[in-house]
Amino acid sequence: MPAENALADNLDDDDYPAYTMGRAADVLGTTPAFLRAVGEAGLITPLRSEGGHRRYSRRQLRIAARARELVDQGTPIEAACRIISLEDQLDDAVRLNREMCRKLDEQGTDT
Repeated sequence: MPAENALADNLDDDDYPAYTMGRAADVLGTTPAFLRAVGEAGLITPLRSEGGHRRYSRRQLRIAARARELVDQGTPIEAACRIISLEDQLDDAVRLNREMCRKLDEQGTDT
C-alpha cells in the first residue's frame, strides 16, 4: 500500500512529470514538434526518463497551453515564449511587492 500512496501523491503534484510527449501533445491538441520547439526556446524543460524520453508535468502543460494560445493568435513561438517569461517575472514582482507592502504595514502598526 505505501507504494500506491506514493504514486497517488505524485499524481496530485503539479510538478510530477506524468505525461509522455505524445500524451502531452494530445492533451494540448498540438504536435510533439510544438512541445520540442517550446523546450528549445527554453520555456519549459521536460524531465527525461531513464530511456531518454521527455516527460511533462501539469504545470508545464499549462505553460505550453499558454504558448499555444499566443501562437494560435499569430505570435511567433520565440516571442510567445518571451511574453510568457515576462508575464511570470511580472507576477513574481507583483507578489513580492504585495509581500513587502504587507510587511511595511505591519511594521508601521507595531510602532
